Amino acid sequence: MTAFTPIGRVDSPFERPADVDHDLVDETEGTIVVDEEYAAGLDGLEDFSHIVILAHLDQIDDYHLRARPPHVEGVEVGVFATRSPHRPNPIAQTVVELLERDGNRLHVRGLDLADGTPVLDIKPYVPTVSEDEGLALGWLDER
Repeated sequence: MTAFTPIGRVDSPFERPADVDHDLVDETEGTIVVDEEYAAGLDGLEDFSHIVILAHLDQIDDYHLRARPPHVEGVEVGVFATRSPHRPNPIAQTVVELLERDGNRLHVRGLDLADGTPVLDIKPYVPTVSEDEGLALGWLDER
C-alpha cells in the first residue's frame, strides 16, 4: 500500500467537518498553506482562476455506503454518487476559486474543508471543451 505525505494544510473557518455549512460554501474563504519545501511547485498556479484540492479527511473516522445528499428530501444513494466525507478512503476533491497566491499561501473561495485538513495535492482546474468558457487557464491559454 502506498502512503501519502501531505504537502500542506487548510486554514478554514470550519473547525470540524460537521461545521461546514453547505449553504455558505460558495462564499467561504480560506487559505491553503503549502509547506515551504513544496512552495516552488506553486509557480505558475497563480495564473489559473480555479484550482483542485485533494485532501485527506483526517477527522472522519467512519464510512457509510449509503448517503443522503444535503438539500434533497427523500433521496438516498450510494456514497460514491455523493460528495459525502464518510467514504471508505476519506479523500476529498474540491474545486475552489484562487483569489491570490502569497508565497506558499493560496487564498481561495468556495472552501468546504475543515481547519487543519491535510492537503495531498493541488492541480489547476482545467475544464473540458464542452464546459463554460471564461475561466483563466494560466499557461494553457498560451497554447
